[in-house]
Amino acid sequence: MKLMFKKFSIIGVLITTSTFFLLTASPVYAHCPLCVAGATIGVSLTRYLGVDDSITGVWIAALLGASSFWFYSWLVSKKIKKLDKYKKILKPAVYILVWVVTLWSFYKFQLIIRMSQIFGVDKLTFGMLAGGILFYLVDAIKIRHYFKYQKIVISMASMVILSLLIYLMLNFYI
Repeated sequence: MKLMFKKFSIIGVLITTSTFFLLTASPVYAHCPLCVAGATIGVSLTRYLGVDDSITGVWIAALLGASSFWFYSWLVSKKIKKLDKYKKILKPAVYILVWVVTLWSFYKFQLIIRMSQIFGVDKLTFGMLAGGILFYLVDAIKIRHYFKYQKIVISMASMVILSLLIYLMLNFYI
């Protein structure tokens, strides 16, 4: 009986605190939380299905890109006076910094398998570079919005198309 009472009291505390935080939560100033969620699902799905590392790299690139833009939006929302004069170079600088740190950590902790390469670059690194360049270019292009969530649809569609192109390249040309 005591164990059952403990379980109910823990659940009650969790529900109460969760409700409190949900009701008093401040708005999130994110670049695109759906982009981060979509890219995370893409990375998880490619790993689960055993997809080639170059295609997984494309989805890791989307995850890194969305996360870096999210971090940039957070920095801008803080309205730090020192950042105003660097606003034009801040977005690419944050993007590149996230990339450099991630690639460095992948090589440092030997997360990249050096067995097969595409154009002299490890497959995962190749996919990350291709996906990263495309993701940044898609974000940089100013497109008129015709429907809600158009930006995520275009970003994810570009990653799917790039993944298909790499798949075709790997299976039929390399």
